Amino acid sequence: MIDFTVNKEGLQHNIEKARENNIIIPTIKQMQDPELIPEQIKEKLSHTGLWDVDPVNLFRITWKNEPKESGGLFREAPNIIELPSALTGVKARIFAIVGKWFPTGCHKVGASFGCLAPRLVTGQFDATKHKAVWPSTGNYCRGGAFNSKLLSCDSIAILPAEMSRERFEWLSKIAGEVIATPGCESNVKEIFDKTWELRQRPEVMIFNQFEEMGNPLWHYNVTGYALKDAFEAIKGENDRFSGACFTSGSAGTMSAGDYLKEQYPQLKLAVGEALQCPTILDNGFGGHRIEGIGDKHIPWIHNVKNTDMVIDIDDEDSQRLLRLFNTEEGKRYLTDTLGLDSEYVETLSYLGISGIANVLCCIKMAKYYEMTEHDVIGTVLTDSAVMYQSRINELNDMYGEYSQQAAELDHNLHMLNLKDDNMLELTYKERKRVHNLKYYTWVEQQGRAVEELNDLWYDTENTWDAVHKQAEQLDEYIEAFNKEVGLL
Repeated sequence: MIDFTVNKEGLQHNIEKARENNIIIPTIKQMQDPELIPEQIKEKLSHTGLWDVDPVNLFRITWKNEPKESGGLFREAPNIIELPSALTGVKARIFAIVGKWFPTGCHKVGASFGCLAPRLVTGQFDATKHKAVWPSTGNYCRGGAFNSKLLSCDSIAILPAEMSRERFEWLSKIAGEVIATPGCESNVKEIFDKTWELRQRPEVMIFNQFEEMGNPLWHYNVTGYALKDAFEAIKGENDRFSGACFTSGSAGTMSAGDYLKEQYPQLKLAVGEALQCPTILDNGFGGHRIEGIGDKHIPWIHNVKNTDMVIDIDDEDSQRLLRLFNTEEGKRYLTDTLGLDSEYVETLSYLGISGIANVLCCIKMAKYYEMTEHDVIGTVLTDSAVMYQSRINELNDMYGEYSQQAAELDHNLHMLNLKDDNMLELTYKERKRVHNLKYYTWVEQQGRAVEELNDLWYDTENTWDAVHKQAEQLDEYIEAFNKEVGLL
């Protein structure tokens, strides 16, 4: 459960700082339905850039932003991209909601809000003396640093040294301090070790996305609702919402699947990971190149008991398709050979590396369950290709000059030729095995109690279900905070 204990001194400091810096905090309800946002906020957004460091951009933490770099307001339905059968090679309809139109170009700005907001509006985090530490495999620390900047708080971003150059360049301008830990995506323990070192500094407060319940609270109540809205907007008369697939970084997005399974009981929920680091599939380990997900452990906030399937994706597939979607030669193949509309092809840049992996998971699920044209599978695009231009250049250096022939080969080998291998439908016993892996990270290393671990499995009503319902309580604290600030 999220702790809403109030620290009166810290709360007063935060109220005063918000008043000084013109900060109004959005509610979860407003993120679900931006029509609830006050007109004075919308008026300011109408002339504010999407990535501007302006507190009003807190109200753009929603899947329903207009797809505009500046001055955008909101849409009734989320931004959606559907992948046609000519591209995916399966009959099932596959769609994704788009993270590119969040501030920072990534939905992790929402997950970090879910972690920071409860402590900010209760005063547990005192913006006048604490620094917010954001341990991450890349995007979460970007979102946390951005939110910290909007809220006029100091921040420390932690991410692996082998992440893309664009991330570090952007963070150097936003975060107060940037710490690069050894390794790649899957080197999460090294990130945790650094947070234990930082805990010795009295001014820091850790917001660990892998264990903070504000992360699943946000995804359940915002991403889950957005996926439902997206399906309802695109569904045909006989269509059914049959599946949802999300690669596991912190596993926060899996809570959106918890919501979907409540709304659509027939839906199958799959978690994806890199084949090079098959932790869930095979208790395995290793390095990989699917930036945006992290492995070698099971996140505390992953409700494994509610997960139907694990799907492993070869990182070479995601890399090759990144080049296919983001080079002129690849685009010509998609238009000239596949017959896709040129404007649509440009939107494939909305797929970052983990977004491509998410789509590949959907394809493998469709093949495994032999889904038809009336089965719909949903996923999310965490970020876009904006953060990976250097990776595309590296691929060009590695594999040589691209051509339409190479593009056709990449499409056939790395998308159309996917098999239903390296995946596992999870029985009760298999889910329990995966859940038990949490012990080695969270009890042995991170100081959690065995009783807490058992509660996540045996007492879902007072753990997962209770946390999901705390959104209403959080909104009450946010509204009380805004009232004291007095800017509305």
